[in-house]
Amino acid sequence: VREDFTLGDARYHKIILMTDADVDGAHIRTLLLTFFFRQMQELIEAGYVYIAQPPLFRVARGKEEFYAYTETEREEYARRLGNGDGRANINVQRYKGLGEMNPDQLWRTTMDPATRTILRVTMEDAQTASVLFDELMGDAVEPRRLFIERNAKYVSNLDV
Repeated sequence: VREDFTLGDARYHKIILMTDADVDGAHIRTLLLTFFFRQMQELIEAGYVYIAQPPLFRVARGKEEFYAYTETEREEYARRLGNGDGRANINVQRYKGLGEMNPDQLWRTTMDPATRTILRVTMEDAQTASVLFDELMGDAVEPRRLFIERNAKYVSNLDV
């Protein structure tokens, strides 16, 4: 791929990586960032690669709804909609994947240029993803074991 790629031939100047908002989506995003970093680095250097930010939760009560991107936001929206009533009649939906959203929800939250949030990928982001990919998915077991030993204490919510 690298040998056949020429930045000047790029038709589009915005490549948006849209993956699930959960841990599985983060894994896929790491793989994609590693690919772009290793095979089409010029796209990142030119500022053409972005990451979409889909919501992780929908919090609703009646006709009022909010989309939350973190658990902290989910709790804040639940409190706001509760109006002192606690969590009565509040519906919280966790999206396990983009396919669980209706097309109109996906458009409003993740794809509509007027309302979406996208993050531009920097060379530092892509390089970090590449190093992490090597460390966690490479052939050498020792770096993976050391990474787990160093970071296991920081895990507070394990999604398996």
